[in-house]
Amino acid sequence: MRVSFYTLGCKVNQNESGAMAQLFEANGYTVVPAGQEADVYIVNSCTVTNFGDQKSRKWLRRAKRENPGAVTVLTGCYPQAFPEEAAAVAEADVVTGSGSRRILPGLVQKVLDGEEERIVDIRPHQKGEQFEELPIERFAEHTRAFVKVEDGCNRQCAYCVIPRARGPVRSRSEESILQELAHLAAAGYKEVVLSAISLPSYGLDTGTGLADLLEKASQVEGIRRIRLGSLDPDKLTDRDIARMAALPKLCPQFHLSLQSGCSKTLRAMRRPYTAEQYAQVAGKLRAAFGEENVSLTTDVIVGFPGETEEDFLQSMAFVQAQRFLKVHVFPYSRRAGTPAYDFPDQIPEHEKEARSRRMTAAVEEVRAQVAAAMAGRRAEVLLETPLSANTFTGYTKQYLPVVVCAPGHVSGDIVTVTLGEWDGHRCHAAPAEGLE
Repeated sequence: MRVSFYTLGCKVNQNESGAMAQLFEANGYTVVPAGQEADVYIVNSCTVTNFGDQKSRKWLRRAKRENPGAVTVLTGCYPQAFPEEAAAVAEADVVTGSGSRRILPGLVQKVLDGEEERIVDIRPHQKGEQFEELPIERFAEHTRAFVKVEDGCNRQCAYCVIPRARGPVRSRSEESILQELAHLAAAGYKEVVLSAISLPSYGLDTGTGLADLLEKASQVEGIRRIRLGSLDPDKLTDRDIARMAALPKLCPQFHLSLQSGCSKTLRAMRRPYTAEQYAQVAGKLRAAFGEENVSLTTDVIVGFPGETEEDFLQSMAFVQAQRFLKVHVFPYSRRAGTPAYDFPDQIPEHEKEARSRRMTAAVEEVRAQVAAAMAGRRAEVLLETPLSANTFTGYTKQYLPVVVCAPGHVSGDIVTVTLGEWDGHRCHAAPAEGLE
C-alpha cells in the first residue's frame, strides 16, 4: 500500500508529517512523493489563513477526482480549529484533528477494509492534556534534525487562530527530548533545531524552562549546533539570555517575533510588548552574544486593520534600524474566527500588497548590507545541498546562506570557511585553515 502526504504550513507541521509518514511505514506502507499514484492521500493542513483551508480542499478534490478508489484524509490544524466546516468536506474519507495522529493508520485501515465508510474523529483540546509524543528518526533535509519540544499557545493575539487549532501550552518531557537528541547524534546529525508553537513557553506547564532544557541538550555528545525556532521577546528574561550566551553549542541566531515596528499597531494586534521594549531585548541579545557574532531574523505583518501610512512608515523605519539578517514580510490575511476579522478600517488588498512590496524591498537592502559586512570573517558552515561533487550550499551558525567548494567533504559535515562576496542570495566562501 502506498501513501502520499501534502503538507501545508510551518516547520512544526513538516515535522509532524515526517513523524506520521514513519508511523505509516511502520504499518507496512510505502511513502511516495506528492503527485504520484497512491492508495492513501493525506493532507496535513494549515489554517493560519483562509487560503490554507482552500488549498487543502482543492488538493483533496483533485486527489479524489484522479484516484476515486483511494482513501483521502484531512488532518491537522484546519479540522481542529473549524471541526464542523472540515467535517463537511465531502472529498475527505477520514477527518481528524491534531490529536489523533498516532491512531491515524488504524483509522485509514478501517476505511480500506470496508469496516467504516467514512470516519470523522476530531477530539477537542482539553485542560491538562499531555504533549503527544511523535519522535522522528530521519528528516528530508538529512543535514539538520527538527525536534518538536512544545505544542500549543496560551496567547490571544487578535489576528491568530493558532490557539484555537493547537490548544494550550503542552511541553514535552526533558527525558524524552534528550533521548531523541542522543538518538539523532548517533545517526550522524550534528545540528538540531528545537521547534515549537510557542518555544519560550516551554516548561510553563511542567515547572522547568527553555534555558534549563538548552543547558542539558548542550551536554549531548555528538550534537555540535543547537538552533532555536521563533521566540517572543517579552518571554526572554535577562537571566535566560545570560544562560544561553554561556552555551557554545547554541547558534547565535534568534528569530525574534516582531509583527510590527509600530507600537500602536502592536497594541491593536494584542501583542504584549512595544517596539521600544522589543528593541531593548534585541540589544540585550547583541550585547550578550557580541554585536558581530549574533544575527536576528523576524516576521512582519503589513496592512493590519487601522494601520495608516504613517504607522506603516514607522514600522518600516524600525525594521530597517534593527538590521535584521532576514525578514519574512506578510500582508495581513483576514482570518475568520479571529477578533481582527471584525476590526474596522480593513486595508484594501491592493494597498496591503503594495506595502508588502515596499517593506520587502527595504529589508532586502538591509539584508544585503548586513551580509556584505560579514566578508572576511571566519565561520563554520554546515554543508547541505551539493551543487557538484565538491561544491555545497550551507548555513553558518548565524544562518547566513553560503556556497563553498569543500573537496573531500559530504553533506552534513561542518567546515571552517572565510566569508566572501554576497551575490544577493548567498555568500561565496572559501575554505579556511583548519578546514574540518
